[in-house]
Parts: sequence; structure tokens; C-alpha cells
Amino acid sequence: MRSPLRNWRRLSKPQRTEFYLRWCLYLMALFLPPGVLFAAGTGAGETGNDSAVRASLLIGLALTLVLLRTYRLALDHYLRRPTDHRRWIALTVGLIVAGSWAVLLLGPSADMTTTPVRFPFTVLVTGYLLCFGFSPVCVGLKPGWSALIGLGVVLAVSPAMVLTGVDGATTTGFLLVMALAMAFLGASCRSFAWLTSIVWELDTAREAQSRLAVAEERLRFSRDLHDVMGRNLTTIALKSELAVQLAKRGRPEAAEQMAEVQKIAQESQREVRDVIRGYRTADLHAEAIGARAVLRSADIACEIDLGEEADGLPQPVQSVLGWVIREATTNVLRHSEAAHCLIRLRREDGRAVLELENDGVPTVPLPSQGGGTGLRGLRERLAAHDGELSVPTAAPGTFRMLATVPLPG
Repeated sequence: MRSPLRNWRRLSKPQRTEFYLRWCLYLMALFLPPGVLFAAGTGAGETGNDSAVRASLLIGLALTLVLLRTYRLALDHYLRRPTDHRRWIALTVGLIVAGSWAVLLLGPSADMTTTPVRFPFTVLVTGYLLCFGFSPVCVGLKPGWSALIGLGVVLAVSPAMVLTGVDGATTTGFLLVMALAMAFLGASCRSFAWLTSIVWELDTAREAQSRLAVAEERLRFSRDLHDVMGRNLTTIALKSELAVQLAKRGRPEAAEQMAEVQKIAQESQREVRDVIRGYRTADLHAEAIGARAVLRSADIACEIDLGEEADGLPQPVQSVLGWVIREATTNVLRHSEAAHCLIRLRREDGRAVLELENDGVPTVPLPSQGGGTGLRGLRERLAAHDGELSVPTAAPGTFRMLATVPLPG
């Protein structure tokens, strides 16, 4: 059985944020039973209040259970997920109004002759039902509709208060205070939903940015390939057509034209290889600078130390280590919630050792342990230079990787 902490670490940042804010909304519903219990306790023990006390506790418990479901569906609707939230919002509003009427009519009447005026405990229970019960309506509906429904709820409860013996002025003042409290709590709950939506939108924008970066790189490669091959292929087509016409006429120049076609084709092969080599070759310093820029844009502190002898390394070694930095940066962004990353290069026993370390690793199998293609490709690249890639044991929540390449001489 997995522990709650392990399940928490498996969640991404947007999922953690939604989990936290969702439970903040649920707590608004869970605040209702203690308030109703306190209010009902003030009227318990008095003659004729038993039915009102029982009704208050029963209605408070029923409304709490309904609120938990309504909050969930209202938040899902705010996040543009398919729900049947309107039915539960209608049930919540109906339960607030009906419950307030039942509690007020079953309770004792107000004593307006004493100083100060003695209000029945049912008025306080009604206040708790209004304040804590109306908030999911503000989350699941637009502000205009929420305001209209809130006004309707207040007006629907006011006759019941008058029937308990409370005068019109006192009823108006009490319900005005309740309306302000309903608006404040409703706006607070809606702000929780708004924050959750913003976090998900930012996460979606980050994914879109990554896809755009890949598309831009593909476009750059296709543009370079077009610039190299477009002119040569056009020349080959024209000269081939000319050679066909000369051959039909029995002219010896056809062989010369085909020789030129062969020469252009060989030159095109060389240029294509140069384009691909430039695309597939990673420069060590350029990759280090790019890694720092990408990680800092993701609010990850990046410390890079290539040492003073990095320029003295052979070009093939620099290239393969540049690929290691590129792939490691991708892993940090995709497979961790890192706040700090370290990249260090050193020489050790005739070998170049590139060390990469980052925190924020969730307690789930890492890509290297699960057969990921990224690190597998790096191992193949390093193996071509007699190098090795290892993932030594690190502190909990930390990922550490070592890439070693032997140096000539």
C-alpha cells in the first residue's frame, strides 16, 4: 500500500496546486457542522426546542454532504470539465431555503420586548446555512447569476424570519449582513477556482512552448536542407533534360552533360552530409549556455563549471559531452520539479568526467531505470567513443549522472 506522501510526490505541480485549493473549498463545507452544532447548543435544554435542535443538526449534516459534492462539480465546471453541476447547485439552493424555513418555524419565537432583544438560536443557525452554503454557487455560476440567486435566497428566507417574531428592520439588517458575508465567502471560493485555472493554463502554455520549439527546429532543418538541395536538384533536372535531347540527336555533348550531372549529385551528397553533421553535432560551450538559459527560464537555478581545460578537449569529446548536456537538460525539465541543477566537467585519471545533478526528483522510477530512449541513446553515443554513462546512488529526491570519456594520450 502506497503512503500518502509517496502519492503526493507522484503529482505534478499543477496537480498539487489543484489538490490543495480543492481541499480549501472542501474545508468551507466542513466548517458548517461545527457552527450549526454551536448554535444549536445554545438552544438545547430549553423547553420546546428539542425538535428545532434536531432539525438544525440534521439539516446542517445533510447540507454539508451536499456541499462537498457541489464544490467538486462546481470546480470541475470552472476548469471546463464535463459535469452536471447545475442540478447540484439547484439542490444546494433549495436545501438552504427549505432548511432555513424549517429551522425558523420549528424554533422558538423572538422576544422583542426585552433589552437587549432576545433572538432564537434558529436565527444563528440560519446565518450559518446562508454563509457557508452559498459559496459553491459562486464557483459554479457566473458572478451575475450568482448575485441574482443570492438575492433571491435572502428574499426567500426573510418571510420566515418575520414569522418568528423578528421585526422588519431587524430582519433587513440581519439579512444585509448575511448577504455581505455570502458575497465575501463566495468571492474567496471563486478566487481559489481562478488560481487553479491559472496554474493549469500556465502548464498548458509551457507544453505548447516546448512543442513550438521542436517545430521551429524542424522548420530550421527543412529550410537549410531546401536551401542546399533546391538549386542543385533544379540544375540536375535541367542538365538531365538537356542530355536527353542531345542523346536523341546523337550529339557527343550528352556524355559531358551527364558527367556534370554526376558531379553535381556527388556535390549535393557532400553538402547534405555537412548539413546533417552540423545539425547532429553539439558544441560543448553552446550547449552549456543554452542549458543555463533554458533552465533559468523555468525558474531553475543552474550552476555550470566546465573548468579551464574544456577548450583543450578533442572536438569529438566536446561534441559527445555537449549531447549529454542537451539530453540531461531535457530530462530535468520533463522528469523532475527541480529548483537547482549542477553541471560540472573535470579531468580524472586520463578521462573527461561530466557530472550532472539536480533535485526535485519524484519517488517514481527514473527514465534510466525504466528503459528510457534518451539515456539509452546517450550510452550508445558514449560507447562509440569508449565512454560510459552511469547513474550512481544519490540522496533522496536527487538525480545524479556521470558521463566519462577517455582522452587520447
